[in-house]
Amino acid sequence: MIKYKKATSNIVTLTLDMEGRNINIINHEIGRAFIPVLIHLKKEKAAGELSGVIITSAKKSFLAGGDLDYLYETQDAAEIFSFIEKQKELFRALEMLDVPVVACMNGSALGSGFELALACHHRILVNAPGVVVGLPEVKLGLLPGAGGIIRLMWMLGMEKALDILTKGERHKPEDALAKGLVDELARSFNSMIDKAEAWIKANPSPVQPWDDKTYKIPGGNLYHPKMAQMVAGATAMMTLKTRNNYPAPQAILNTIAEGSILDFKTALRVESRYFTELLLGSTARNMTKAFWYDLNAVRTGKSRPKGIGKFRPRKIGIIGAGMMGSGIAYVSAMSGLEVVLKDVSVSVAERGKNYSKKLLDKRISRGSMSEANKQTVLDRIKATELVSDFEGCDLIIEAVFENRSLKAAVTKEAEKHIDEYSIFASNTSTLPITGLAKASQRPENFIGLHFFSPVDKMKLVEIIVGEQTSDETLARAFDFVKMIRKFPIVVNDSRGFYTSRVFATYVKEGAALLQEGNSPVSIENAGMHGGMPVGPLAVSDEVSLSLSLDIDTQTRKDMGDDYVEHPGMKVFEKMVSELNRPGKAKGAGYYEYPKKGKKYLWPELTKHFPAHEAPLTLKEMTERLMFIQSIETVRCLEEKVLTNVADANIGSVFGWGFAPFKGGALQYINDYGLDEFINKARKMTIDYGDRFEPPALLIQMAEEGRTFQ
Repeated sequence: MIKYKKATSNIVTLTLDMEGRNINIINHEIGRAFIPVLIHLKKEKAAGELSGVIITSAKKSFLAGGDLDYLYETQDAAEIFSFIEKQKELFRALEMLDVPVVACMNGSALGSGFELALACHHRILVNAPGVVVGLPEVKLGLLPGAGGIIRLMWMLGMEKALDILTKGERHKPEDALAKGLVDELARSFNSMIDKAEAWIKANPSPVQPWDDKTYKIPGGNLYHPKMAQMVAGATAMMTLKTRNNYPAPQAILNTIAEGSILDFKTALRVESRYFTELLLGSTARNMTKAFWYDLNAVRTGKSRPKGIGKFRPRKIGIIGAGMMGSGIAYVSAMSGLEVVLKDVSVSVAERGKNYSKKLLDKRISRGSMSEANKQTVLDRIKATELVSDFEGCDLIIEAVFENRSLKAAVTKEAEKHIDEYSIFASNTSTLPITGLAKASQRPENFIGLHFFSPVDKMKLVEIIVGEQTSDETLARAFDFVKMIRKFPIVVNDSRGFYTSRVFATYVKEGAALLQEGNSPVSIENAGMHGGMPVGPLAVSDEVSLSLSLDIDTQTRKDMGDDYVEHPGMKVFEKMVSELNRPGKAKGAGYYEYPKKGKKYLWPELTKHFPAHEAPLTLKEMTERLMFIQSIETVRCLEEKVLTNVADANIGSVFGWGFAPFKGGALQYINDYGLDEFINKARKMTIDYGDRFEPPALLIQMAEEGRTFQ
């Protein structure tokens, strides 16, 4: 657990090595192991036989953080508070040994793992690829609870600490050094130990800033006028940005503000109380479920067929050098793949390749890439008009317009130049894969890969399995998505698949609210109040009202008598056909888009969609917008379009931005309570239509006392 080694110099090295784990974490087990070690160290110090302590790890990483399983499952406030206070006592005892203590971080240190390092007098980090340090708790709806907030505030000042803690970023070694999170970098483990021993000998009696009575918090505490103004301004900005949906940033600010005017011991207790409050709140549970458990399930291959060897493509082909194809080419080349980017002419293909050049130039301007590395990436992309250049490709991705005939033509053309083991993927957002696969000579090798724009920023890829798609093809597609550092969710074939199908309910419901006479401003606010990144009218403009109308028109033709018109479609028809306002691309939609200045809602909207004398409240509109998405997600699960809860939640958050603080479209129902959700949905069905009717699966789960896990 903790290996104890003492050198002739009386420097003790404590090596963390938890049995049965690939990484070290902070839990009850390691806490108990530290107690006798600390007692022994105190005895050695009293006997004059201890000159310093080095803490390092036998694992590839230093210390990963807290025991999330325990924290997620425990619901007793007193137990949680006691646990975090005992953790603080251990860290405090370490820094009060009256000898220099150095954290030698041989790998990544995150969360409470980095908080342990902060409790050391000196921090040295190995400067190696993949190594990061940080306090990312805010991204799970939490705050650092083992002293990280108070110590960082004393080290860096209120303002810098607040910026680091509320962003929750993972810092690479050089960035960590520049920000003052670590004191030194080392090229290797041995050089790190050498540096630690040298520092201990040069600093026999170090004192932490918070224990130095002459030391002041950099920039002042809350009583300083500038800091008081900063706290007031930060509170206002947080309210504007989070709409009070995310309590963790405000709790971090409160801890910093209150802790700055308290003694160190009391400040630590304040931090523990805020930590306990957040941990027991629904936001932290929702975000932990999504961004820890569900995301890990996606990353580790819950939806990948078992028993199939890992696929390592070397060369891929992309048909279509538009925005989507160019983006796929960029992320593939960045991942080390050879890319053939084809379009109707070399000049068009080169224009697509130039997209990668622009993104790489941005990296260079930020200092995250060299000119040599940029050229290496660009050299991996071959712009061409020749389909014969697809020879030797392991995977072809077509990213042409949403037109069945065009997709069929490019599929047939490309398949002539790839072998029977290569797979062919369509980047379509709506067209059923089974139908598109009819153009293929090998439908078992045909699959859907739905990327999201812009590809370089959007983390999700929706993998769509057709009726004849083989398990091997699915496994290989899954491996490719992982290789380009995206999150793969797997869905079965259907109209609109999962993400496009459910996202459409949001924009249609926004249109329906407008049709009913609700204020356009209130509708937009309702969407963002619910946690969506933008309002339903604004996102409709971005996607294009005319495109939404075209998709619905095609759906009407394909479904025939089974088609049921959504009331919001009347708005789309009027906006496009009568008012000639098809969306942002044409400069006119729900919003006006002046050449200079910000967009604004078209003033004539209320003329064409008159206000109702009794409009809905903000809460009523918000729940309609959120409920319809969750209900449609349950239908996707019921119809086997989705096969698991993790894909549903991660797909909703990373696909179209469904309220992260709710943890995804199905976790939203868990949070609301299944019985309460069903009762509310039934009332909405009476008030607004059958689209709100709770699915049979949801009712069955409620009757059985189950939730979406």
